[in-house]
Amino acid sequence: MTEAVLRSLRSDCPLAPRLSPYADRTQQWLPDQLVGLGLPLDAVALDRLRRAGFARYAGRLYPDAAESDLRVLTVLFTWFFLVDDACDRPDRLTPPQIRALRDGVLALLREGPRARHPGFSGPLRRLLVQAWREPRRRMPARWRLRFTDAVAHHLDGAWREAVAKAAGRAPGVAEYVELRRATSAAYVSYPLIEFATGRSLPDAVYHHPVLRRIAEVGNDLLSWFNDLASLDQDRASAGGHNLVLAMATEHGVPVETAVELVAERWRAGMARFVALRAAVPSFGPALDEAVTAHLDGVAHAVRGTVDWTLESGRYPVAPAS
Repeated sequence: MTEAVLRSLRSDCPLAPRLSPYADRTQQWLPDQLVGLGLPLDAVALDRLRRAGFARYAGRLYPDAAESDLRVLTVLFTWFFLVDDACDRPDRLTPPQIRALRDGVLALLREGPRARHPGFSGPLRRLLVQAWREPRRRMPARWRLRFTDAVAHHLDGAWREAVAKAAGRAPGVAEYVELRRATSAAYVSYPLIEFATGRSLPDAVYHHPVLRRIAEVGNDLLSWFNDLASLDQDRASAGGHNLVLAMATEHGVPVETAVELVAERWRAGMARFVALRAAVPSFGPALDEAVTAHLDGVAHAVRGTVDWTLESGRYPVAPAS
């Protein structure tokens, strides 16, 4: 049932799909880079990585990035997914370990590769050092601060979710939606639009209420679609941290009914996203191209998540024919 709902939502999605011409070549390049950094990847793990297709995900979100930049973005995406796995697997990191990881990551992003923290070491650290090198070199200080703040928000969300799971406390719908905006890492992907396109936004525009609302709705759309795709996994391990499960509990309905409620909520959110995007005001000729690139990037994040989820081996959805 869930698979049919996912494919129906993709059919209803008015956002155009995009894919970088360098995506598959970058996916072939990735495994040797990870092995060279000392990640413990045996044949099974490498096959899982190949089937996940993180380079295709990055290529859907940043379809116009240069090949060298797509490699950087793919390594960053891989790092975030590996951290997500570490926080969500059966032998997952404890809340204190996640807090220590957060502190080490933020020290590296703020102070550079010489910053050391006992909670963040080994291959994961080396992977982030490599991925961060080019954005740190090329992007201005205000952008680096914006990106680092987004990473802090994301890892705080991972910590809060871990605390709730450890306590056996399932969230209500409103609490979950707010938490999911952090754990999704969508807000981390948005600053990277500027890195990929070379079009930067002043803070006053990036944080403008209209753009913030579009970013929020886009985050919800990709998060809720992901929740539908990962429902079977989350029923076994997420402790109620899935919008479908939260809806089923709060409304006192079967999970199958909650799936339909989430699909209706997604469609309403998509209509709101399209309307908000169409109503964005002009910020003047000097900024409008950069604003358009940012809005296109948020749309690519939504549509790219939809398409990648249905093709990736990371989720129990049969590949589209």
